[in-house]
Amino acid sequence: MNIYVLVKRTFDTEEKISVSNNRIQEDGAEFIINPYDEYAIEEAIKVRDEHGGEVTVLTIGGEDAEKQLRTALAMGADKAVLINTEDDLEELDQFSAAKIVAEYLKDKNPDLILAGNVAIDGGSGQVGPRVAELLGINYVTTITELKISGTTAQIVRDVEGDSESLETSLPLLVTAQQGLNDPRYPSLPGIMKAKKKPLEELELDDLDLDEDDVEAKIETVEVFLPPKKEAGRVLSGDLSDQVKELVDLLRKEAKVI
Repeated sequence: MNIYVLVKRTFDTEEKISVSNNRIQEDGAEFIINPYDEYAIEEAIKVRDEHGGEVTVLTIGGEDAEKQLRTALAMGADKAVLINTEDDLEELDQFSAAKIVAEYLKDKNPDLILAGNVAIDGGSGQVGPRVAELLGINYVTTITELKISGTTAQIVRDVEGDSESLETSLPLLVTAQQGLNDPRYPSLPGIMKAKKKPLEELELDDLDLDEDDVEAKIETVEVFLPPKKEAGRVLSGDLSDQVKELVDLLRKEAKVI
């Protein structure tokens, strides 16, 4: 089975974010594989182990993203591909990413493509479905269970706190939701093997794309941190007095009523 996993390099969820000159500052920051993508990698490895084939992890970005690809290889993926846009694109939005990925995959005949449900830095959840649309294949989002038999896939997906069961056919793109599996940690032997696994680096020219073909459709107007949260206030006394005080605070301080 020919399996691809879309991976994104994101800030560590424990990292303190700082903003300067209307940009998030990356100097000295720690980066990780987007946590939802780890579920996708794990599921891809499980499907390969059950049905055979190989797993290729794919990302877009600069050379710094090689570290996250090597981590995915250490987890058990077979190959990695980095599409380096560092010198070609200043901005990369969902349209750009999907266009680049689909252009790379269009002649690779993937049976199964997995991606994270969302990226923790943007949270749009658009790239996976956009790729599927461009490739003209089936897709199912927010999956929590996947079983494949031949060219048929049985899927359970999360739907606002409930679940939905459905059946579809390969080729297929799915996006992984928390609960799909428990991603493995790279083992020491896996880390050593990852150093020798193939990591291909491509640029837009290699895909017969130029900057105009993948120019971002979204313009970032402003980047800012959320306001600092003030300490909460605990009301005391008789319940009727608390209600009156609360209404007064909501009207005069919070100004929401």
